Amino acid sequence: MDPGTRKSNPFFWLCLASGALVLAFILIPILHLMMRPSAESLGRAVTDIDVISAIRLSLATSLAAAAIAVIMGTPFAYLLARSSFRGKRVVESIIELPIVIPHPVVGIAILSIAGRGHWIGSALSDLGIRIMGSATGIIAVLAFVGLPFYISTVKNGFEAIPPRLESVSRSLGASVSQTFFRVTFPLAARSILAGFIMCAARAISEFGAVIVVAYHPMNAPVLIFERFESYGLDGALPVSVLLVIVCLMLFVVMRILTLQRKWKT
Repeated sequence: MDPGTRKSNPFFWLCLASGALVLAFILIPILHLMMRPSAESLGRAVTDIDVISAIRLSLATSLAAAAIAVIMGTPFAYLLARSSFRGKRVVESIIELPIVIPHPVVGIAILSIAGRGHWIGSALSDLGIRIMGSATGIIAVLAFVGLPFYISTVKNGFEAIPPRLESVSRSLGASVSQTFFRVTFPLAARSILAGFIMCAARAISEFGAVIVVAYHPMNAPVLIFERFESYGLDGALPVSVLLVIVCLMLFVVMRILTLQRKWKT
């Protein structure tokens, strides 16, 4: 649709108005949140040991969960990108289940297999690994909710790489693993890094599953909830602003890394 036609088309103005409403719906609450706390309250939050510890824990557990996603998800994403098999759609639907399951249910489901009443819980206990009320438990639920985002991003990255590049490598005598690590992996590095950041960004905002598995130690979302319950909106706002800033930084990095890259075929 050319510019002249667009301006005279009522549907164009309907689309424009719809877009403006969506942007306003997203931006107005966030901007109001960012501007409401005073500089003094933000300064206190920045120097608050509990706030620093909670944000540090959120970052550490989110990055650990994203690292687990890289180790577990990269080979699987490659398999999904390069293979066609019976039941593939079912497998892809299973991967997306953590997105649609209510997240408190995720925490309950993980706790149900982490107790001594289940063989997995017994094995973990024998190894000295504790899920309930531990950073390990937080990492487990964050990896659970973040894996679908990582696998989807990396799968799309692998699919964007022309298979003929791998065929050329194989024809020159390279093995499947050599081709993957010397050709495919470097070409997909941008997508893998973007998936890592997306997984970490999703994990750092998780609340529902975390509060079920580990109210203590507190990560940032749980601390915000605790401050809101104890001190009301004003007590939760400064911590919320700091967490939004951290999430925005991750988001900006992710957007830079996911700039479209066209592969020559």
